[in-house]
Amino acid sequence: MTQIVFGKNVVRQLLHDQKEIHNLWILEGFKDKELLSLIYKQKVSFKNCGRKKLDELASGGNHQGIVAEIDAYKYANLHELVATIDKEYPLLVMLDGLEDPHNLGAILRTCDAVGVDGIIIGKHRSVSLTPTVAKVSTGAIDYVPVCQVTNLASTLRDLKQKGYWVIGSDMHHAQDYSKPDYKMPIVLVIGSEGFGMSEVVKKQCDLFVSLPMVGHVTSLNASVACAVLLYGIYTNRNR
Repeated sequence: MTQIVFGKNVVRQLLHDQKEIHNLWILEGFKDKELLSLIYKQKVSFKNCGRKKLDELASGGNHQGIVAEIDAYKYANLHELVATIDKEYPLLVMLDGLEDPHNLGAILRTCDAVGVDGIIIGKHRSVSLTPTVAKVSTGAIDYVPVCQVTNLASTLRDLKQKGYWVIGSDMHHAQDYSKPDYKMPIVLVIGSEGFGMSEVVKKQCDLFVSLPMVGHVTSLNASVACAVLLYGIYTNRNR
């Protein structure tokens, strides 16, 4: 099974990682000489075509003049992933109902930057690994395992039995994110953009943390909140 991806950084990362590219389409008059040089160097064949063809291939996405067909992104098996993590303090991120592919792509970048061991998403009412996610992640999608599970709440129960602490991001009735000691196996739960965490997932949380805010808005974008919390955990663990 294959998948369409697009964008200069995505294709550049594919070439850097020497991923197999089944088909490559490039806009006539494409001006990125550095990227073209890399394509020629790796002897990847491509087809020149017009913008209309690229727009169709990318389903209207911002392809930046280059589209590739590659093997579809595969989801990791959560049980196998957890069994192979060789760290004193593993760190997983669970996304509860996140639907915006731009947010998932940005979260993947942050997770790669701070060494998160994997991301957990639901099979239903959740964003999946799409071309937009791949483009926004700028290559991080290839380095951070993403696991799809049927039931988030039961997954948390299983992880708690394995020694993980579940920390939920919540703006109400939560302690300042800078207060806890994060030196323990953690699942950080980030809720959806509009509704936050579901009640069944909230019930599995061992503690809640929030970001102090003094402005007029009452919440942050999910990927921004996730980035701040992850760097808080990273800083705490590396003191």
